[in-house]
Amino acid sequence: MNLSGVLFFPLTLTPFASDGTVEEEALAAHVCLGASAGAGAIFAACGTGEFHALSPEEIGTCARVAVTAVGATVPVVAAAGGPLPQVREQTRHIRESGADGVLLLPPYLVDSTQHGLVRYVEEAVAAAGLPVIVYQRANAAFTPRTALLLSRIPGVIGIKDGFGNLELMHRTVRTVRSEQEDFLFFNGLPTAEMTMHAYRGIGVSLYSSAVFSFAPEIAVAFHRAFTSGHTETEHLLLDEFYAPLVELRDTRPGYAVSLVKAGARIRGLKTGSVRAPLLDLAPEDLERLEELLDHGLRLVAA
Repeated sequence: MNLSGVLFFPLTLTPFASDGTVEEEALAAHVCLGASAGAGAIFAACGTGEFHALSPEEIGTCARVAVTAVGATVPVVAAAGGPLPQVREQTRHIRESGADGVLLLPPYLVDSTQHGLVRYVEEAVAAAGLPVIVYQRANAAFTPRTALLLSRIPGVIGIKDGFGNLELMHRTVRTVRSEQEDFLFFNGLPTAEMTMHAYRGIGVSLYSSAVFSFAPEIAVAFHRAFTSGHTETEHLLLDEFYAPLVELRDTRPGYAVSLVKAGARIRGLKTGSVRAPLLDLAPEDLERLEELLDHGLRLVAA
């Protein structure tokens, strides 16, 4: 599976219908919008898509809708994680959807040894029957040696980093790529654009963009500037859009998702509300987001 460009994490589950189910038509429109804007891959039913609130069947629905919407033009990956029995059920639905791969989130709640984490990934990969990207975050923190062991598991093609420990990631990247040069790493921090200069310095050029979910024009403009060395555009967008966005995101827990969903609603996408325990934006924060989004779009238009 070839991943390149901006990695799109759509609000795949978010267009909930009035009865609380996934609104498939709205989701398909969202996925198509992202694909037409130049997404390098689509990660359905993941963190931005409220994975935490989805049933295995809903994950399968989101993956199926995304696959149907883009055909074979863009790779589709869907999320699985938590207890292994749940992972087996989730990955069965993902496999039946026709998706190209799985993003494996951490096991639920418990801490474990490095050996236990390797065993968890091995069993999850065996159940998936698809290429797997392992998400390093929460209680799944890998040493460079463990990352190397994971890279040797047939079917594991990459690691997404959600910690941001650059010293550790630098050692991890060097350790794994000393043996497997084509192994994938990508920056999975919230608002990853803010940290991509640092990640590029340790050999990680891929990243997921939450902004792409509601303002692909801004995300693509930043990616184009980032990859082509147009530092003036990069710095302008970082200073006047991304940094204020991070400040707004950090005002309340859960805004990393709620803000993205609100942004998509501002742009005219039928999204509905976030599922509990998350909350929608407060009115004053929604107003701030509207102003910031309008400013960001004016920047890229100019």
